[in-house]
Amino acid sequence: GGKVLAVGTTTTRTLEARSSMRDGRFYLESGSRPVNLFIHPGSNHVWTAVDWMLTNFHLPESTLIMMVGALIGDLDFTLHAYQEAIREGYRFYSYGDAMLISDR
Repeated sequence: GGKVLAVGTTTTRTLEARSSMRDGRFYLESGSRPVNLFIHPGSNHVWTAVDWMLTNFHLPESTLIMMVGALIGDLDFTLHAYQEAIREGYRFYSYGDAMLISDR
């Protein structure tokens, strides 16, 4: 019943690919298998595991920004926030500034 904070986009994608809701309960499958999941606005992905994501700022042309936009629920707002980050001199890439995103 608690909130799940995923640290990073890879963790987010993995948790979403391996989770499900059955009978009103959350399940996370163990084991290893390939993940074929592209979460983006318009993908109709139903978030089952992740409530919050901590991640760095990704390049605006990357597919990772699409996942950020899907969790936020508004790609235009996401791109606007990225423009603000660029104006303010935020650092991108792996060791840049980070952001905490909530889907609620």
